Amino acid sequence: MGESLLLEPSLAQTLAVSTAKTSKLSLSTSTQRSLATWIKDNIRKKECCFYVDGDSKGICKCGYQRIHHVDDSIKPENYLGETWDRHRHVHEVPTDAYGDIWFGGLGQKIGKYVRVSSDTSPDLLYQLLTEQWKLPPPNLLISVTGGAKNFYMKPHLTALFRRGLIKVAQTTGAWIITGGTHAGVMKHVGQAVREYVLSSGSMEGQIVAIGVATWGAIHDRRPLVHLEGRFPAHYSLDMPSQGHLSCLDNNHSHFLLVDDGTHGCYGVEIELRSRLERLISQQPLGNRESGVRIPVVCVVLNGGPGTLSTIFGAMLNRTPCVILEGSGRLADVLAHVAGLPVTKVTLSVIHQLMKRFFGLEYDSFTELKIIEWTKKIQDIIRMPQLLTVFRMSEDNHGDVDVAILQALLKANRSSESVGMERWERQLELAVAWNRVDIAKTDIFTEDSQWKSSDLHQAMFSALLGHKPQFVRLLLENGVCLREFLGDQTTLCDLYTQLPTSCFFLRRLAKRIQTEKSRRSQTLSPRGAAGRTISLSHVSDEIRHLLGSFTQPLYPLPGLHSTRYPKEPKEDVAVTLPPKEQLELQASPDPDRGPGRDSERGEETFRDPGGDLFLWAILQNQKELAEIAWEQSRDCTSAALAASKILKKLAEEGAEEEDEAEEMRELAKHYERHAIGVFNECHCCDEERAQRLLIRISSSWGQTTCLRLALEADDKSFVAHSGVQALLTQIWCGELAADNPLWRVLLCMLFFPLIYTGFLGFRRDESIQREAERSAELLTMESLTGSQACTRRKYPVHDLPARNPLGLKPLTVSTRLVSLFTSPQVKFYWNILSYFSFLLLFSVVLMIDFQTTPSWREGLLYVWLISLVCEEVRQLFHDPDGFGFRKKADMYINDMWNILDFLSILLFIIGLAFRLTTRLFYAGKVILCIDFIIFCLRLMAIFIISKTLGPKIIIVRRMMLDMFFFMFLLSIWVVAYGVAKQGILIHNEDRLDWIVRGVIYEPYLIIFGNMPSNIDNALFDIKACSVNGTESQKPKCPILNEDKMPAFPEWLTIILLCVYLLFANILLLNLLIAIFNYTFQEVQDNTDTIWKFQRYELIKEYHSRPAAPPPLILLSHIFLFIRRIVLQRPPNSYRAFKERLPEVEEEELLSWESFMKDNYLLSCRQQQSQSMEQRTTDTADKVCTITELLQREEATGSVALVKRLTRLEEQVSQSARALQWIMDTLKAQGLHSKEEAPQLASPGKLKRSESEPNEPHRQEKTFYHVNARRLDYPDSTIPRFPVLEEKVPWEVDFILYNPPVLNGDSQDQTDGSEPDSVKRYRNPGGRTGMKGKGALTCLGPNLILDPVLTRWRDSERSALEFLAVWDQEDGLWTLPGGPVQSDEPLPDRLLRIMGQKIYDRIKTKVVEVHEGYVDDVRNTDDAWVETTVLNIHLDRRSLLMADINRMAENTVGCVELVRWTEVSSRTRMCSYQRDALRRVAELHQRTF
Repeated sequence: MGESLLLEPSLAQTLAVSTAKTSKLSLSTSTQRSLATWIKDNIRKKECCFYVDGDSKGICKCGYQRIHHVDDSIKPENYLGETWDRHRHVHEVPTDAYGDIWFGGLGQKIGKYVRVSSDTSPDLLYQLLTEQWKLPPPNLLISVTGGAKNFYMKPHLTALFRRGLIKVAQTTGAWIITGGTHAGVMKHVGQAVREYVLSSGSMEGQIVAIGVATWGAIHDRRPLVHLEGRFPAHYSLDMPSQGHLSCLDNNHSHFLLVDDGTHGCYGVEIELRSRLERLISQQPLGNRESGVRIPVVCVVLNGGPGTLSTIFGAMLNRTPCVILEGSGRLADVLAHVAGLPVTKVTLSVIHQLMKRFFGLEYDSFTELKIIEWTKKIQDIIRMPQLLTVFRMSEDNHGDVDVAILQALLKANRSSESVGMERWERQLELAVAWNRVDIAKTDIFTEDSQWKSSDLHQAMFSALLGHKPQFVRLLLENGVCLREFLGDQTTLCDLYTQLPTSCFFLRRLAKRIQTEKSRRSQTLSPRGAAGRTISLSHVSDEIRHLLGSFTQPLYPLPGLHSTRYPKEPKEDVAVTLPPKEQLELQASPDPDRGPGRDSERGEETFRDPGGDLFLWAILQNQKELAEIAWEQSRDCTSAALAASKILKKLAEEGAEEEDEAEEMRELAKHYERHAIGVFNECHCCDEERAQRLLIRISSSWGQTTCLRLALEADDKSFVAHSGVQALLTQIWCGELAADNPLWRVLLCMLFFPLIYTGFLGFRRDESIQREAERSAELLTMESLTGSQACTRRKYPVHDLPARNPLGLKPLTVSTRLVSLFTSPQVKFYWNILSYFSFLLLFSVVLMIDFQTTPSWREGLLYVWLISLVCEEVRQLFHDPDGFGFRKKADMYINDMWNILDFLSILLFIIGLAFRLTTRLFYAGKVILCIDFIIFCLRLMAIFIISKTLGPKIIIVRRMMLDMFFFMFLLSIWVVAYGVAKQGILIHNEDRLDWIVRGVIYEPYLIIFGNMPSNIDNALFDIKACSVNGTESQKPKCPILNEDKMPAFPEWLTIILLCVYLLFANILLLNLLIAIFNYTFQEVQDNTDTIWKFQRYELIKEYHSRPAAPPPLILLSHIFLFIRRIVLQRPPNSYRAFKERLPEVEEEELLSWESFMKDNYLLSCRQQQSQSMEQRTTDTADKVCTITELLQREEATGSVALVKRLTRLEEQVSQSARALQWIMDTLKAQGLHSKEEAPQLASPGKLKRSESEPNEPHRQEKTFYHVNARRLDYPDSTIPRFPVLEEKVPWEVDFILYNPPVLNGDSQDQTDGSEPDSVKRYRNPGGRTGMKGKGALTCLGPNLILDPVLTRWRDSERSALEFLAVWDQEDGLWTLPGGPVQSDEPLPDRLLRIMGQKIYDRIKTKVVEVHEGYVDDVRNTDDAWVETTVLNIHLDRRSLLMADINRMAENTVGCVELVRWTEVSSRTRMCSYQRDALRRVAELHQRTF
């Protein structure tokens, strides 16, 4: 059952009002105040509280001058007589340096900074970074370390480093942490960030570069200090005057300035930076708790001894390191020894490399320091899984970014996690970094075997992170969407975690808030607060977008159940009270059309690809939607539904015009997809393609492709020849589509002709085609003698959709019914009826309009009543289930329906007036005007005509242009008319003559009716009235004494000429140009628009009763009795909607998927062959070749040197081999006549003489490692560094001076050795520590490790041992321990097992091994030795039952006991894993 997820009220309110994307602006005043308050409350700095003069007068030992100390620190009473101590005489106070920092200059962005104490908790710093500075948590932490001073790197290596660093930070969303100053490696990082900012020029995808620097070592700190913070602080780089201090780098984005109260001291920040990196590495990666933590990688350039300590500490913390060979000094030293065996990394080799790469600096190194560094380098080499060297001369890494990410994967691959858990962690990292290339090369390899369930977490993360390339990669490598979305909770989680900027999520939140407010009165407060987001809410909102004619995609429980094919049935839960749930189950859906109960609604099969496609479409994610659409089965319906949803979202979310335009473009894209797939289907099989259009889709709201295309206004899809062929077939009904019109009309008048074969029927043609096909098959079988070829000729995808076998010929009655129920025949009868109606109407108006209505007029009234009844029937006829409101809207929005309504309304008004004596004539006038409207209605009838239909569309468009033209023309008409009337006529008070002079006469002038009253030569006083007293004559113009017009004749003629110039020439030609433009523009689309509008006419006449008006009244009476009186459901029309059987539907969808694959293949071929794609591919190849040439040029000399070095080594080995052959021959008494040539230099000979001893030395290849770790457990005293070659006691080690450590006495570091210790010597060699250390006694400390084993089952499929969980170390251990009695088993086993079991198993002991243990507690004088014992138990014995009960009782205890398989994958310490290996060999099992 799908679980519902709670939506917080605050989130819902935020989403409901959130209508714009978050803009990245500078902090507002309120935000700055909030930040300042938080920093003052949580962040501290350090300052000296005890002034003591140092080496220079006026300067304290803390490094600050006297004036920088507070007054209380000058003569403090608490510290009198004390010596200055950094830990005691420095205290914390609230920080005074924080805010924004601006370095000035072109292209510089404002950063953040804060001064923090060196003892600040890293949790506070991480909270500052993520919550106060609003940095998103990183997917990767890159710690860049190395040379703190400026150093030289080759230009090509510099470019590789900068490009790779920025690429890995940009693609993975990483944080880069450096020292933050403008020198050395930090400067290189800053320059890389700078180049990226200048090239991108956008704040989007900003690189986070965090500088952790020492406050006391920063030059010019004064501008940064202010108690209330600086917003911003202006900081300038002053390199010449910085002295021994350092300037901050101007390209970092954030600065943590670490303060320990001193001035001029470097390295203060190292410890805090290490703690911060460790804390970040413990944070979960991503939004969900998957067990994966934020990975950390250390990148090393150049560097000195301090960098070596940093690398050593990082690798001890399991942090991988990437070394850039060629960057100088320590990086090159490590690069040269990386990959060598530890035995070859000797002190002399390190001396040579130090001298080579450190130059003059090498002379200042002491021998003890070099020994210590060599020891650290050897320990580093022992961890090859954490060490990666980037070499320009090798192509396996590519760029630096690939090397960094591969180093992390290599480290993760060698971690404690085993099996698929390890691969899943690596995949989770690759998804978080969004690096598909890394996943392809390093994760999805032949070594990894993936199941679909193993990839579900990565798939979920990729979907939420909008990473389409990863989604495609996961699908290609085994993700099954049916299993991934099999649990509806996953789909619900995807909708719940939509981004807050998603318009659909805001609508969903608004719907839930409305539902809460509506139900708050009926629900209890607890019930109202428990409302949830579930798939039912999603379904309601999607239904709103698709239309009310669809059914819910995710129905409520009790109405339908939703499941994927071949999966268990699952419901989607909604939190409802029982009473309401019963009401929902009992009450029918008002929006469901009649007859829905008879449909197959008990169970809804869902398409997982369609669900994922819908989720992506609602976010306007084009690439994700494309991938999901390719995985969907009902792809044509999905594409058309997406077009409808996107257009609706663009319409309702119009306030964001850019996003709305993207949605409209995506809607057109999926309309093209639908056309492409349907075109493939239509070309393959026309009959199947037509069934695809009218098939009811259970995955998309129980609607059809055709209905979705019409609702989405996808004119191009409807105009497709396949869709039009279906409409033509429906239009013709059972008649054949190729019947000539004259035959149809003749059969309408003389219907007996249909029995003579004069008119073709579709069923007859189907029977004839099937008979011809059967005859052809029989002929082929008779020729070949086999049916195999017949089967091969018609493969699966070429078989017809329906087998017409079994169709019976039409009978006499069915032929007659088929003729008169054909929409085409209905249409022609209605045309004849309408012309008859107009003829009767015109006769009544012109000839037979009497005071008392005649029989003709009565027939006219009956005819009109039938038309009114038909309009009412069309308004309430709703086979698609739109609902009355939607149907009424559709009716009103149709222009022809408006004409119908207006004509009927005017007829009723005219009839009412006509029946009265007083308004008799007015009624006739109204009816005459109504006759005009009835005639205009004829245009709607001819829409079906392929010739006249497009022209009518053009006329409608030109009528709109005419309306705007008349607005322009009216301006000139009124302007000229008023001016002319005012000049010619004085005070005309008759309104009709004013309208005639102002509007009518200027309008007629346009058509050539020139006025006579503006020219004196044509003036006739008899044709006008002087005073305007004669109503039939116009008023005369102003006259003079001679009774002649007194107006300025020249002015009126000029006005007339100007008016004619603009009205006749300009505006009329403008109208012609507009019409021409409209015609040219609409002409290309008229055919498409006509085909789209043709559907409504065909559907109208398909559902129309067969009888024409006025006989249609009989059909209306029959329908009234059937629907209202008898309460019977309406007839369903399979021509527009058909539910297929499940088997047939599956076959049709499989065929459609096959056609979709063909379509996608053709699209990819067209795209690859396009000129644009070819240009792009050529440019990529040129860039690749250029980069390879540059790399070859930069690395050619390096490769040549390496080849020569290898050649010299081979020559040297050959010389030594020849020398050995000569020595052997001489030893056997064989001598040559000539003396043997010298094969090597004396130095080489001397080396070769010592080589025979080397095999003897190499006989013991194992030296203890853990016993030589520099840090001794639970002690602050480090071990003396013991190199690999100095471990044996036989080897001289003059400088060896280890400290002495005894657990029960004070530590001794002077190297003195008590007499009682001298007689003990560690058999494993030197350890770097004397005394007994943390062990209990000097000499061997004996422990017993019993291994209790059993077979897992009777087939002995696996060997298991009894393991105890060590919660502190996180490892499985053996139940062993020291021996403190004469018992053969350790006391720990007695404590765990109990006395009874202990006594029974101690008799079954078999000794397996006895020897030295490489333990971290070992010293030169005390060490651990173990004896491995095996106790093998019978799994069917009573003793085994007691042990199993004991193990069950330890669940939840500190020491958990469990049977575990004997395997190398078990997480154990090294020496106990070796003990398991020996036990496995004893039982002949592979370890």
